[in-house]
Amino acid sequence: MHKIYLCLCVFFLYFTTLNAQEIQAIKGETAYPFLLKDADRDAAASEKQPVFVFLHGRSLSGTNLDRVKRYGVLYAINKGQEVPGIIVAPQSRGGWDPDKVIEIVDYVIAHYHADPDRIYVCGMSMGGYGTMDVAGKYPDRIAAAVAICGGGSSQYASNLSQVPIWLHHGTADRAVPISESRKIMNAIKKADPDADVSLNVIKGGTHGSVERLFHDGAIYDWMLKFKKKHKS
Repeated sequence: MHKIYLCLCVFFLYFTTLNAQEIQAIKGETAYPFLLKDADRDAAASEKQPVFVFLHGRSLSGTNLDRVKRYGVLYAINKGQEVPGIIVAPQSRGGWDPDKVIEIVDYVIAHYHADPDRIYVCGMSMGGYGTMDVAGKYPDRIAAAVAICGGGSSQYASNLSQVPIWLHHGTADRAVPISESRKIMNAIKKADPDADVSLNVIKGGTHGSVERLFHDGAIYDWMLKFKKKHKS
């Protein structure tokens, strides 16, 4: 019995260590430090991999990079959600600068087997606003975007009409009202009535409860349907 217990402990420690090694903390290479989970080795060997950039909300801002694991894509993966490709989760000290996010994307493309035609950005709350700013300033770089319980700046409406966007917002959100998502969607539709933008209204959804969307394959499958066609 003691031998079985010992074997189980060794087995657990091995896979705990393996899981910890999968996520790399990258600091000092770009303006924002970030966590990165590389693609499965077999997948990466066969073809260039999609990149999912997750932008956190204000509560995870700061200088402790491990905080970025508390919710969102990496947290969902830790709970068993499968997300193909390379996962990038930067940390800001407050607010998101699109130029600094794209700097990370460029770093990942240069150092990993990443597909520049499949760069996806998603975020929640402040990260939802950041998602729209990144896609709005760099519509030629972002293949698709998902913004959860956020909003956006109407100055980017025309650019955002060039990017497939899926907005999500709960009707019971008291931190960021659903009117913020409706406002940016209307601005995009005004710029281009045929823009590929939609709003998923989550009845009774609060600011925190919509985090569950990261634990479902729907948003990742949706983003993966899109691919930029860059000229070689």
